Amino acid sequence: MTIAFWNGDYLPLDEIRVSPLDRGFLFADGLYEVAAAYQGRLFEPQAHIRRLQRGLAELRIDTGWSDADWLTLMEEMLRRSGLQGDQAVYIQVTRGASTSRGHAFPAGVKPTVFAMPSALKRPPESWRSGGVAAITTPDIRWSRCDLKTVGLLGSVLAQQKAVEQGVVDAIQLRDGLVTEGAATNVFVVRDGAIATPKADHRILPGITRAVVLEIAAEAGTPVAERDVAANELATADEVWITSTSKEVTAVTRIDGRPVGTGKPGPVWTAIDARFQQRIGR
Repeated sequence: MTIAFWNGDYLPLDEIRVSPLDRGFLFADGLYEVAAAYQGRLFEPQAHIRRLQRGLAELRIDTGWSDADWLTLMEEMLRRSGLQGDQAVYIQVTRGASTSRGHAFPAGVKPTVFAMPSALKRPPESWRSGGVAAITTPDIRWSRCDLKTVGLLGSVLAQQKAVEQGVVDAIQLRDGLVTEGAATNVFVVRDGAIATPKADHRILPGITRAVVLEIAAEAGTPVAERDVAANELATADEVWITSTSKEVTAVTRIDGRPVGTGKPGPVWTAIDARFQQRIGR
């Protein structure tokens, strides 16, 4: 039985009831976070909390929660989960439920706060040894992709397209540039140098992305945050995707064509080894 948090109470997940007038349900008016915990230890929790707090401020949703409050919630979810091994903690905050439907912010409405734990599905060994395949697809999402909102239909459609073509991810393209995967950040490597799309309104500033940038700098590997042209996917020696659940995964085929040698490359091998050390593996 999964124990979840719902507006101040810890309840069995299947006992939680969402109001049909909740603005997350009606308008996707909310944000979420997913944090990993390896053997009971949260990974980069403060980075997740900073991103959540920034998003709440941008959307003008005032929960009154401090950073310490969010950390306590995440730790309590792990404690109450009853799960063994690696876990994920999901947090969602919406503007709350009003008494009627209307686009403008309702007055006097308390935000809805929900959280639940789950087992963390880490990348399988086959991904590490052989990489994964991806496709490219137009980026049809809104222009504030830097906010981790629950309005994910563009990403849902991209991921469904990937599933239907039998691949792991869909790398999204806009105005001739790489933005990100369906739920991942993207890196390219050419001649030993790493590049990733810069963190502006077009992409989510991923937590794993930030860790990879730190690791690359520590290793002395050249790395740049810049616009990445779509045609660089065809000429790159290596392409990677990163996220909480996919960690650092090599993409070895895109649109049916091999990336580089068609196998995970040496720069990925070096960076991933350091990432695995960072998470205690």
